[in-house]
Amino acid sequence: MTIRQTLVFCLAMFGLALPLSAKPNIVFILADDLGYADVGCYGCPDAKTPNIDSLATHGLKFANFYAMGPQCTPSRTSILTGRYPQRAGGMECAIGTGNIGRYDEAIALAEKGELGLPPNLAMLAPALKSVGYINGVFGKWHLGYDPRFNPLDQGFDAFTGFLGGNVEYFKHDELSDLDVYLKGRDPIEREGYLTDLITADAVEFLDERAKEPEKPFFLYVPHGAPHFPFQGPNDREPERTAENWMEGTRLTYASMLESLDASVGRVLEALEANGQAENTLVIFASDHGAMKPGLNTPWRDYKSTLFEGGIRVPCLVRWPGVIESGTMSRQVGTLMDLTTSFLRIAGAETPDGKGLDGIDILKHVTDGKPDEPRTLFWRYRRGDLTWWAARDANVKLVRKLEAGKVEEWLFDLVTDPTETKSVAAEHPEDYSRLQKALMRWEQEVRPMR
Repeated sequence: MTIRQTLVFCLAMFGLALPLSAKPNIVFILADDLGYADVGCYGCPDAKTPNIDSLATHGLKFANFYAMGPQCTPSRTSILTGRYPQRAGGMECAIGTGNIGRYDEAIALAEKGELGLPPNLAMLAPALKSVGYINGVFGKWHLGYDPRFNPLDQGFDAFTGFLGGNVEYFKHDELSDLDVYLKGRDPIEREGYLTDLITADAVEFLDERAKEPEKPFFLYVPHGAPHFPFQGPNDREPERTAENWMEGTRLTYASMLESLDASVGRVLEALEANGQAENTLVIFASDHGAMKPGLNTPWRDYKSTLFEGGIRVPCLVRWPGVIESGTMSRQVGTLMDLTTSFLRIAGAETPDGKGLDGIDILKHVTDGKPDEPRTLFWRYRRGDLTWWAARDANVKLVRKLEAGKVEEWLFDLVTDPTETKSVAAEHPEDYSRLQKALMRWEQEVRPMR
């Protein structure tokens, strides 16, 4: 370990403020709708992902990591706020194409032009900016269409990307009449495959930051891949329309995964070429589970449910000199935990002075602490459908309400990790305890807006 790395490590472990030049850079690459088993080191059977896998080889692989929502908007809300998405109000379902609210609270906000993440609730980028970080985001936003929700008003210094949940990979438009592909605040037109363009913007940002190595940076790269429309880099045809927007094969999906992996490789190469790799923390994760043809193996079900397949995600971390190569953690963690870790590493505090909902998951690993039980909660709403889930240690409650019909399950994730048999009848005390805990949590996470 170099003297510089030793200084960063020692100060960071004790939670002390770091000298500006010693603060580590942070690169957070977020895939969209990527399944747990869509990466080689998590068991992908077809697509080759050597660059993503290298993060596990040279860093840390989490085995029990969760998104805080089974769709894009709630998951991204939890990352940028470090809190349960319910605290933001109206953000626990993906914002619909064209700025559509999809359940009562979101619909009411959309009618008032307020559907999005309020800037005063954004914690991550503003906190990093306050301690000298230069922040860039390139890719998918999905936290509000209205100009008031632009990333440049949420602590980011640079933004190029699209506002909604998905766009055509070559034309960069969505199934609405809105201009959604922006640079900063202005609509743009470009030629090229979306994954490649996002990568080029990220690399350009890294090259610019290399000119001022004394200033730390936060690079957030929320890719569109492998979210539909399912188009690989050589799939410009057939033209994508409303009728075929969500059609796709596993073969096409695999080509999107390999393109995404190549993108990660180009970012890692740029860090090396610029001399930034040694002092840069790199994270790769997915925002939630996949829909078909993605693979969530071995977990049950898919995106938009609160079974494990909807919320269990891959998460890999490389931090030279701090995290040892080949580290594996089975500690239960969440994407909002990363927010807590990022702020501690940067020596930053939340802009509103309030605590976050996550734990410092990276400190837990680097301190070598044993795995600890956790209690986590989820709620997802769309139309008249509501899902709830609560995990306490190894017991998980799942509840679904649709069209007035309620279904509930209690699973033991040790004996039944794939959630095949409810044990509510055999464990009535656990069943009742988690029901009550879920009700208390719902009262506690009322919107802060």
